[in-house]
Amino acid sequence: MKRMSRLLIAGFAAAVLAGCGSSSKNELPPAELEKFEAEVELDRVWKRNIGVGQGKLYNTLVPALDGLRLYAADARGRVVAMDRDDGSVAWQVKLKEPLSGAVGTGGGRVLVGTLDGKVIALDETDGSEVWRASVSSEVLAPPQSNGDVVVVQTQDDKLFALDISSGERRWLYESTQPVLTVRGHSTPVVSLRQVFAGLSSGRVVSVAAENGIPIWEQQVAQPKGRSELERMVDIDGKLVLDDRTLYAASFQGNLAALDAESGNQRWQHKASSHGGPAVGFGSVYLSQADGVVEAVDQGRGTTLWRNEDLQRRRLTAPVTFSSYVAVADFEGYVHLLAQTDGRMVGRVRVDRKGVRVAPIVVGDTLFVFGNSGDLVALKLD
Repeated sequence: MKRMSRLLIAGFAAAVLAGCGSSSKNELPPAELEKFEAEVELDRVWKRNIGVGQGKLYNTLVPALDGLRLYAADARGRVVAMDRDDGSVAWQVKLKEPLSGAVGTGGGRVLVGTLDGKVIALDETDGSEVWRASVSSEVLAPPQSNGDVVVVQTQDDKLFALDISSGERRWLYESTQPVLTVRGHSTPVVSLRQVFAGLSSGRVVSVAAENGIPIWEQQVAQPKGRSELERMVDIDGKLVLDDRTLYAASFQGNLAALDAESGNQRWQHKASSHGGPAVGFGSVYLSQADGVVEAVDQGRGTTLWRNEDLQRRRLTAPVTFSSYVAVADFEGYVHLLAQTDGRMVGRVRVDRKGVRVAPIVVGDTLFVFGNSGDLVALKLD
């Protein structure tokens, strides 16, 4: 009962923090979108509906690219494999249970997770089920693989490594959770040698991919405040590994650059974010929890520019796209900002029910998965 209470409170906190669970008269509304002269246009190349999309829960199901194939899943268990160039369907399957963590790929597998703690591996060629395995709690982010192991981070902050061929457990890494956490967790980064994960305690850990032995851990954010809500410092966004530097952002804490080999902190920058950073043009970009988009110098961690036009619009994590930064919002708009100075240069609406997960970039194409289930491919005009 204690565990259930904590998760219910965490789910409520996540709703409040996202701006959809409060009726306070003092709460400022989302910023109105101001008109501007567009410098670039985004054209829709194709659109494909993926069932019910994110569903009624606050899911963050993300598509995945592997070669020429694009994979996406909806909350009711539909998994679809498509050609990334034209959106034509190669195969689709309907699993017998709803999904909460999707999609991951690697080693010839398409990987998804469920609310009741199951990990399911499908064959990438035809979608047939290869294996399923049980873990300790909800899987709220896509499983990741280096072709040898599948690494799953569960809601209770455990890391499971499963054999890519059989689903058998290879190792388990456990950590202690705070009393109160945001519902959700970071997506691990899995290389051939190391696994990196962000935890709800504000720590980033690195363990050996082969056996799960800890290599290092680093505190990115220190809990502060009197209440448990004030002390929440979850790392819920995706970590970014760029060359030998790992970037992580926490809620009510910091954006930090860490040495991937040693865990030593190169710099930290005060920040509060639910999403992960993006890297490009010598900068690190971040969507703050209040909707401010910020660029930070990649070498020193100092602010280069801030765009405050999208405050309280519940932005996705940013992605770098050509010479732009792309973010999406709760009304389904995709915004393009110039990487050089953060000015608004383009905008298009893709889903009236909003967009909750960061777009995916491949070359000159931006793939956006809307909450309603519409997966859209966009290209610069």
